[in-house]
Amino acid sequence: MKHPRGIRRRKSSRPPAIEHQILHLRQQWMRRWVAITGMLWLTVGLASLWSLRRTFAQLADYFTWAALRYGLAFNRLAAAGLGLCCGLTIILLCRELRYQIWGMPRSERYQFLKALRRSRPRS
Repeated sequence: MKHPRGIRRRKSSRPPAIEHQILHLRQQWMRRWVAITGMLWLTVGLASLWSLRRTFAQLADYFTWAALRYGLAFNRLAAAGLGLCCGLTIILLCRELRYQIWGMPRSERYQFLKALRRSRPRS
């Protein structure tokens, strides 16, 4: 099957059941990271935005990039909190976009396969 942009997806030699388990494990992983990111925004993100409310009020009256820069520079904890939330959100979106365009990389597939082997009981 050809990818819309001419990039071919890798064929796997694994049985379809294992491929389905790998995809299911990836979906669980993504759900956890989305939940963690959401909780981070609800705690750290909102606290950071709340501490910057005076800066935002000043910026609403007269916006300059210098005022934004100084507002973040003098509220370093809030800037770090927003940076953490935005950074994690961007990383999560980039990983999902990479998966949607090119499929799962071999290294990631191998990590999920190792996790499946660890979680499966030995008989």
